[in-house]
Amino acid sequence: MSTIAHRYEFVYLFDVTNGNPNGDPDAGNLPRLDPETNCGLVTDVCLKRKIRNFVSLAKESEPGYEIYMQEKAVLNQQHQRGYAAIGVEPVSKKLPKDKVTAQELTAWMCRNFFDVRTFGAVMTTEINAGQVRGPVQLGFATSIEPVLPLEVSITRMAVTTEAEAEKQSGDNRTMGRKHILPYGLYRAHGFISAKLAERTGFSAGDLELLWQSLINMFEHDRSAARGEMAARKLIIFEHESALGNAPAHQLFDAVEISRAPGEDERPARSFKDYRIDIAHAAIPQGVRVIEKL
Repeated sequence: MSTIAHRYEFVYLFDVTNGNPNGDPDAGNLPRLDPETNCGLVTDVCLKRKIRNFVSLAKESEPGYEIYMQEKAVLNQQHQRGYAAIGVEPVSKKLPKDKVTAQELTAWMCRNFFDVRTFGAVMTTEINAGQVRGPVQLGFATSIEPVLPLEVSITRMAVTTEAEAEKQSGDNRTMGRKHILPYGLYRAHGFISAKLAERTGFSAGDLELLWQSLINMFEHDRSAARGEMAARKLIIFEHESALGNAPAHQLFDAVEISRAPGEDERPARSFKDYRIDIAHAAIPQGVRVIEKL
């Protein structure tokens, strides 16, 4: 399938109810916050992980859709597969001296791994497979309004060891805590370069799979920690040309999110508490707006 011919940007909205969308391991797994505004944060790495997981489920073992950065993967083993595929013996920490062979190796990694040709990868480990600059990039997601993390006490009706049971005279309870946000609506921006897609082989089919992943990835990512999470809106800007017809920031500024009429006097607890407006008059010629969800 041919590579994409248009540049894209997109605005992605998702929300969380009574859950922790992205805990910070350096802060006791509290929801990530901007300390100056108290707005919630979700990292680009977190969003990419969910996209990878969805693609892995949707495509399973289909050739060309393996995931390079997967759970418990050994990256050097992935690189060794690439060397074996092109019939070259790897040299520690060095790419093949022949540029054609080095390009063939990187091309194999792009063809075989969806996330390499989509997001790129730094594969310069002991078994060097080069670097790939991916056409798809995501920024951090930020909540529309400040959020208030809550610490909730929970009880487990069991203990781990016999010593704990004896200490409690058979009561066998373990107390714990979990951190949640009652509600938060998050906004993320994404960028897709047609010119970089030419280098990695990111195709129109890959693009459609990316849209499908953004819409459905939370449906297969349920857990007690994350509560209810849902994709709410995907607004895509498609440029006529590969280089683009307008600056990305100008397009993002055309999407405004505000409280729905009569809903601005209390804390937000639902997506219905917000309204989304797109200033179509501010969008230059040569850019088409596509709304999903």
